[in-house]
Amino acid sequence: MILEERTNAFIKLGEFLSQFSYQGIVEKNGIEFNDLFFDGFQHQIKQANEHNGWFTKDNVLFAIEGWSDLLKEKSISNWVSAYDFRTIPSRRVAIIMAGNIPLVGFHDFLSVLICGHSVLVKQSSNDKSLLPFLAKYLEYVEPGFKGKIDFTEAKLEEFDAVIATGSNNTSRYFEYYFKNRPSIIRKNRNSVAVLHGNETEAQLKALSNDIFRYFGLGCRNVSKIYIPNGYNFDAFFKSIYHWKHIINDQKYANNYDYNKAVYIMSEFDILENGFLMIKEDESFSSPIATLFYEYYDSVEGLKEVLQQNDDNIQCIVADKLIASEIKFGQTQFPALSDYADGIDTVDFLLKIN
Repeated sequence: MILEERTNAFIKLGEFLSQFSYQGIVEKNGIEFNDLFFDGFQHQIKQANEHNGWFTKDNVLFAIEGWSDLLKEKSISNWVSAYDFRTIPSRRVAIIMAGNIPLVGFHDFLSVLICGHSVLVKQSSNDKSLLPFLAKYLEYVEPGFKGKIDFTEAKLEEFDAVIATGSNNTSRYFEYYFKNRPSIIRKNRNSVAVLHGNETEAQLKALSNDIFRYFGLGCRNVSKIYIPNGYNFDAFFKSIYHWKHIINDQKYANNYDYNKAVYIMSEFDILENGFLMIKEDESFSSPIATLFYEYYDSVEGLKEVLQQNDDNIQCIVADKLIASEIKFGQTQFPALSDYADGIDTVDFLLKIN
């Protein structure tokens, strides 16, 4: 397959996914192989939720809609135009995927196949329904993908390079086990937001989406905020109130009750509004239903702290703080060139010997 054939297949996949929107599921005319795949994908969405309670229908459809928006001709063309694919020997690349949010490993899957490699996927047990179905769709719209996509639950064997995503603990295992292979090993990361105290209601309301989408389980979810000394939380609590429905989810509510009980028994000082607790803490990874906060004295001092903790931070949400900042409400809308941990996956894949 040439690059154009590979990109066209993913564009067609994006058209297929466009029928499954966060606003609703609507079958469209003119979508290739809809008769074979439309009803089946609805079933996979249902299965994903039945298997993993964190994968609510809303969250699965939100993830799917995001990929539908990215898999458009303009987005893909702009992305691949930055690279030279002409002299790339085909390799077999293993991907060990996380399972914290729906289709979290899709970007790696896309990158490997766009580069012309074969892919060997080891999925998380938490997210096993969606990707194999989409891989089958790709094989229908572009038969050249047949034989280039494999899924396994067994020990990884016969591969040339690996991309592995896991916790800080599993990353040490990955680094040892794959020490003789070209690899990208990803560890725990979290996202933070910096507030100055003069944010608009619209900005704070947008920030709440960065906090609560996917129940806060993604590395691009804001798990901690930095606030100036003397910050008043009233405007913050008012602006996030539209997410109050999240407490109606039983799994989220159970975590809220459990963590609240732990904080009370430990005599920690917390603020809470019935669906979110905020706690002063220097850590980056906050428990479900909890947002950490930390005070800062000066902007320059805060910039230095953020730089020192660069390995722990995925996204920084701010307004006119640093060049790489992300606007409020935009953490869950990355571009194809927004690579996890800041490591250019395609560049890595193009340099495999």
